[in-house]
Amino acid sequence: MLAAQDTDRRLDSPPLQGRGRGWGLSANAIAALHDRAADMRRNPTEPEKRVWRILSSSQLSGRKFRRQAVLPPFIADFLCPSEALIVEVDGDTHDGAKDRLRDDLLLTRGYRTVRVTNFDVMTNIEGVAHAIASAFNEGSAPAASPHPNPSPEGEGLER
Repeated sequence: MLAAQDTDRRLDSPPLQGRGRGWGLSANAIAALHDRAADMRRNPTEPEKRVWRILSSSQLSGRKFRRQAVLPPFIADFLCPSEALIVEVDGDTHDGAKDRLRDDLLLTRGYRTVRVTNFDVMTNIEGVAHAIASAFNEGSAPAASPHPNPSPEGEGLER
């Protein structure tokens, strides 16, 4: 008998076989994202280590965060699921236009993004913590978890 993860990774499975998590990606692509995220957790950058020190163990406003969370087809640096808040630590190689497109797509799924630079993290970690904590108050209540296969518009509604 195959475990759930093994069943999801079968090569003959359709793209959304991943128990509804796929956002149109194959099970193998999702597995590759998870492997990459695990590697990123094992080898964080110094700014990511510093941000994690203020976010881990529910230290910031009592909210729990995850490191390198997979939100196909992306990997978020830090994710607070209860607030649907993503914190991204941007280095010198980030492309502003691509980041805006990514943030807009994630916003359609109900996730807000706070971006901080490596420079800010290294020189003003208190300001970074304040910016993240302020984001909790700025946003509305998080949307219900988005479903990768929404029903066609109007289906199931009373007429």
